[in-house]
Amino acid sequence: MHATSFEMLVARNEVLSLSDFGGVPSTRWYALQTKPKHEKTVAMLLEGRGYQQFLPLYQKWHRTAGRMRGVLLPIFPGYVFCNFDRNRRQPILMTSGVFSILGGSNGPEAIPDAEIAGIQATCASGLQVSPWPYLEHGDRVRVEFGPLQGVEGMFLTERNSSRLVISIEILKRSVAVEVDRNWVLPLANRRSPVQTHFAEPSARRPEPIAWPPSAA
Repeated sequence: MHATSFEMLVARNEVLSLSDFGGVPSTRWYALQTKPKHEKTVAMLLEGRGYQQFLPLYQKWHRTAGRMRGVLLPIFPGYVFCNFDRNRRQPILMTSGVFSILGGSNGPEAIPDAEIAGIQATCASGLQVSPWPYLEHGDRVRVEFGPLQGVEGMFLTERNSSRLVISIEILKRSVAVEVDRNWVLPLANRRSPVQTHFAEPSARRPEPIAWPPSAA
C-alpha cells in the first residue's frame, strides 16, 4: 500500500524533529508572531539562515482600474511557522520582524506535526483555499480520496459546495479548502453537530501558494 502525500509530509516532519541521539526529538514546529505585514520578510530571513520555515499564502483577487488583480496574502496573518530547537531559540527571537514565539508559562509550545502537514498538503493540493474562522464543533472527517488523502478536519456544507476546515490549535485559526463530498468519510465516534456557514462568493477563487515559491 502506497503512502499518501499527507503521510509522507507527516513522516518528513517527524524525521526533521529527530536528533542523532536515539531518536530523541530535537527540533519541532513553532508559530512565530511577526510585525504586521512582515511575514514574507521573516520567512526569507529564516530561510537565508538555514531554518526550515513555512508561510502558507493564498491569492486574493480584487478589481483595480477596471481590471482584476491578484495579491498574495498570508492564510494566517501575523504568523510564520518555523522548525527549530526550542533550547536554541535566541537567533529566532533576534530575527528582524519577529515579535515572539507562541507558547505559555513553560516556554514555546510546539505544534503537532500532523497539523503542519495538513496545512502543507492543503497548499500543495491545487484546490481552492481561504482563511476560515476557527471551529470547535462540526463533523470530523478523514479524506480518503484525492490530493488531500489522509488529512483530517471538520466537514462543512456551504451553499452548493463542501469544505474541509483544518485548524492550527495554538493559533485558534483555520483554513478552508473546497473538496468533493464523496472524498470524505466520517471518523468513528467523533461526530458532533454539523455547522453550516454561508459566505458571499468572491469574484475569483483563491489559489494556495507556499512562500517562498519553489525554484523552477
